[in-house]
Amino acid sequence: MSRRLIDYGERGLLLECADLTETLGLLRSLRNAEFEEISEVVPGARSLYLRLDAPVSRQRRGELLALPPSTDDDADIGGEVSIDVHYDGEDLAEVAEHCGMTTEEVIAAHTGQTWTVGFCGFAPGFGYLHGENERLRVPRRATPRTTVPTGAVGLADVWSGIYPRRGPGGWQLIGHTTQSIWDLRRKPPALLRPGTTVRFIDKSAP
Repeated sequence: MSRRLIDYGERGLLLECADLTETLGLLRSLRNAEFEEISEVVPGARSLYLRLDAPVSRQRRGELLALPPSTDDDADIGGEVSIDVHYDGEDLAEVAEHCGMTTEEVIAAHTGQTWTVGFCGFAPGFGYLHGENERLRVPRRATPRTTVPTGAVGLADVWSGIYPRRGPGGWQLIGHTTQSIWDLRRKPPALLRPGTTVRFIDKSAP
């Protein structure tokens, strides 16, 4: 078993996983398991941070390490979201060239698969979305932009993401959405949460 459980501060544990698939599977399992010592689970790409309300005994640690990841893809841990995208990004042509595609094929590849939020970070509401294949795997920009507009849709390595607010960024921009990704008036504020599945809808002008 490749998992490790590491003490993380006074009130936390870090459960290291083999990959994102195991991380999301264990996230599903922990949502349904009875570990009253755990008050919050925060996923990363290959780990789960477990915030504790009480110490975890040696026996309970063993149970955590032996917990089987759920393989139920239909288990609702983040809901489903459809996001309308105008594919007019500044880097769309460059992404197409890098991937050996036309811009139309890039759009079809982006909209033609289901993406899953593996974890959140970088900025409030920014979800790292992992697709079903790596056809759109591209490097980050050599020189990041000082300003990326709110709603910009980008690609970097195996991930896709949406900038929830204006700010700097180094992802390859392929389009934008007008949907609100982060809104403090909404509960919860983040549209994209770990486990959320996303389908992108092409709303580009004909």
